[in-house]
Amino acid sequence: MHKSGSASSLGPGGLDLSQTFFRQIELAAPPSPTKRHTKISVVGAGNVGMAIAQTILTQDVADELVLIDAKPEKLRGEMLDLQHAAAFLPRTKIQASVDYALTVGSDLCIVTAGARQIPGESRLNLLQRNVTLFRSIIPPLARYSPETILLIVSNPVDVLTYVAWKLSGFPSNRVIGSGTNLDSSRFRFLIADHLDVNAQDVQAFIVGEHGDSSVALWSSISVAGVPVLSFLEKQQIAYEKVTLQNIHKEVIDSAYEVISLKGYTSWAIGYSVANLARSILRDQRKIHPVSVVANGFYGIEGGDVFLSLPAQLGRGGVLGVANVHLTDEEAHQLRDSAKTILEVQNQLGI
Repeated sequence: MHKSGSASSLGPGGLDLSQTFFRQIELAAPPSPTKRHTKISVVGAGNVGMAIAQTILTQDVADELVLIDAKPEKLRGEMLDLQHAAAFLPRTKIQASVDYALTVGSDLCIVTAGARQIPGESRLNLLQRNVTLFRSIIPPLARYSPETILLIVSNPVDVLTYVAWKLSGFPSNRVIGSGTNLDSSRFRFLIADHLDVNAQDVQAFIVGEHGDSSVALWSSISVAGVPVLSFLEKQQIAYEKVTLQNIHKEVIDSAYEVISLKGYTSWAIGYSVANLARSILRDQRKIHPVSVVANGFYGIEGGDVFLSLPAQLGRGGVLGVANVHLTDEEAHQLRDSAKTILEVQNQLGI
């Protein structure tokens, strides 16, 4: 497949007209070498990958965007569709190829590719096929961009982030899973809806596995800096624990509901991952609940495991994990979540 990008070779024989069309001003200096060119590669041009690509473009996160997929015709179609919107978007060079060589020098590589479940196939067998797929994805990304940050979105994201870490040989701070960043957004939305406030004024985290064993950190939820549960207790306002459990269950079931209605999720994960990309590449040092190496935190032990914790993200990837206070119950649930992920890894033999 031929790669395609922005070009100025419109003249006879591919003559570069940019040098003819513009005349240099006198006494000008060359462009500053300190201006950083930001490049993002997205592997997987499915619904999730394209939602991420589209959101990255509209939010002006990168100077160059590369799409990689195994289906050349669909890939070229997606690339052209985005390129044709150039007049309505910030200037970004968009390219696509089945060849990983095009990803060379990427600052961030986002992996969304994954095998689809065959009817009747076990979850473990599907996971094994995804591990095999990652063996063809991660090594070339690491080879062509040895200083890149890997951001894994493919599910089950915690186990596959661990697989990517092992396959890449990268330090743990440069391998991140999208984890519960979106779960936490759904959580904040539901709390905001109950309290009739803007979700951006709600600080709340879902941690642990991106899945059924995730943990809602009720003890640290705040709205406009006011801790919600302690406020209710001080005001002697009764609340039922089952109500909190139902909100958490609604968070877990949200993706299943969207999938049952439209067949897949795309837009929310697109915004979530673009938000992570911005925090990393703009060195914003924001706190996101993402999948990181969790050994040693909150008594988690038993082997290397990735799960979501509130982490500070910047140009170096994971800069640290916020020391959020957990109740004894929350810490116990988090350790159980880690055990759930480790059991899957042990079944895979990785």
